[in-house]
Amino acid sequence: MSSSVGADCTKLKIKYDNCFNKWYSEKFLKGDTTPECDELFKDYRACVLVALKDKGIDKLLNESRQETPFPPEEKSNKDSSA
Repeated sequence: MSSSVGADCTKLKIKYDNCFNKWYSEKFLKGDTTPECDELFKDYRACVLVALKDKGIDKLLNESRQETPFPPEEKSNKDSSA
């Protein structure tokens, strides 16, 4: 597994990756979609956001989002009646 964007986040990334890979292979692929790694993901995400801010990458991401925003999500045809 690779290192995280922030050196301080690598241990959290490894814990989350291990949890996710185990859940995906042992539960999700067998039909159990109950999430099990949410708290680890939240901790890892918080760490990454701090690392991005410390490196000034958060500003670049915000500028990029303003210059080229994601297209709006298309609505599903499930809701419309024919």
